[in-house]
Amino acid sequence: MNPFELAHSALMSCNIDEKIELTNKLYFDSLNEDLNYKINHHLHKIKEPGRPPKPNLVRFQNVPKRDNSNVGMIKTIHAICHIEFNAINLALDSVYRFRSMPEKFYKDWIRVAFEEAKHFKLINNYFNELGYNYGDFSAHNGLWTMTYETDYDVLSRMALVPRVLEARGLDVTPKIQKKFKNSKFTKMSDILDIIFADEIGHVKIGNYWFNSLCKQRGLEPLNTFDKLLKKHVGPKLRGPFNFEARKLADFSQTELDYLISS
Repeated sequence: MNPFELAHSALMSCNIDEKIELTNKLYFDSLNEDLNYKINHHLHKIKEPGRPPKPNLVRFQNVPKRDNSNVGMIKTIHAICHIEFNAINLALDSVYRFRSMPEKFYKDWIRVAFEEAKHFKLINNYFNELGYNYGDFSAHNGLWTMTYETDYDVLSRMALVPRVLEARGLDVTPKIQKKFKNSKFTKMSDILDIIFADEIGHVKIGNYWFNSLCKQRGLEPLNTFDKLLKKHVGPKLRGPFNFEARKLADFSQTELDYLISS
């Protein structure tokens, strides 16, 4: 079977249930060795992936403010749900977009897509229990924007999406989790336990492929990362950083020192 065609179908589906169903099929076909990663398939530039009509996408500055009130916590749950939905598309695009990579690359990102879909379902189901639906609040499009801006090169994608945007989740999740634990939304804290453990693995995959590609191209990783960061993000990353989690995700001590000094 054609993994790129299946990944594209999942990526472009605007129906949430269908997107998850196709993502799961891609994963189980991968486990069963039913996919041919050497097959040819026409590559399309994708400005916008498939998504439902809601949430309304706004600029980051216009996203509803979130505090520690019950409504603020509900908005935080929605924001995390939106991140996980976007992360499904992010992983699917990595499968679809970058050709002539080793088979392990595709299997890695297919697994990431499957796990992101699992995360989305866990949060969305809980959100429904609370009487809300995904799309009830406005959201921003930052994760996909970076995905689109790095579609020209797999090295840039691996440098910036898992190692910057997803790694930021490792930095902020423990603090968010503590807020939920001290609220009436304790179930969300348990869900974040599952997500946090998986996300360490996702960032680790990004680190593996970034460093492998640097080695293949004869590039020094830290200098390469610094140049790409300045090109796409800005002069430096903002902390605080969860160094323990980043170590588990295979950031080197040199990279952690870079984060401290930048």
